Amino acid sequence: MSQNPAVPDSAATAVGSAPPKLRSFEFAAFAGVWIREITLFRRLWISTTFSSVVEPTIYLLAFGIGLGNLIPEIDGFTYIEYVGTGTVATAVLFASVFAAMFNTFVTREYLKTYDSILATPVDVRELMAAEATWLAAKAGVYGCAPLLVAMAFGLPPAWGMLLVPFIAALTGLGFAFLGQWISGIVPSIDSFSYVTSAVITPLFLFAGTFFPLSNFPEFIQVLANFNPLYHCVELVRHVSFGIEPGVDALHWLALIAFVFIAGTLSIRRSRAKLID
Repeated sequence: MSQNPAVPDSAATAVGSAPPKLRSFEFAAFAGVWIREITLFRRLWISTTFSSVVEPTIYLLAFGIGLGNLIPEIDGFTYIEYVGTGTVATAVLFASVFAAMFNTFVTREYLKTYDSILATPVDVRELMAAEATWLAAKAGVYGCAPLLVAMAFGLPPAWGMLLVPFIAALTGLGFAFLGQWISGIVPSIDSFSYVTSAVITPLFLFAGTFFPLSNFPEFIQVLANFNPLYHCVELVRHVSFGIEPGVDALHWLALIAFVFIAGTLSIRRSRAKLID
């Protein structure tokens, strides 16, 4: 029994013991960051959605309809079918990597919001993971927009397309982590123009979105295997026109590896910038 009758045994034990040890990942802290993101999104959802959906749709209409009259068929598909499934990756890219790059840099360097968040029981791991998964969730939704537009112009619906939001979200998660990492290694916000030209644009162009990579030299086709957007495009096309279990398993594994590598880089660099 407790020596002080006014203090219960449980309270006496709690006073005399060490505070409970925090887990390496606190989901309550993770959820708190998500609530903040949802609150911000409710205020800015129109502009955010407009920029993330309209630009890929313009690409789809310009290439799918414009070049579609000149290119009747590619790999057995009409050009609108080919581009419509490929442009999903473009929407995912725009909704994840650019948002992560600019938002993370501005929030950390100018607004200093992360300093305030980390003053609460939130770790860098939970902060970066929450923001990346939020962007991934949006990418999973926005990535479906080009597919719906393509359906209006003749793309036949298929049950496999129900997997597209998951493919888009997984790809978006990797690129959100990549954008966070890039924001931590550039010296200034102006440096993003170099990243866009030298890294993002090649990934975008050599993903098989607008033309088959089989027309390129063999080394380009080999390098495409290291392009996450290529794996996204291939998965979306396969679930739309015919799943290839063995090949698709490799595409899924490639995207999972991309998420793991980019996530590790993001958290380590963010911790160095914010704490170390």
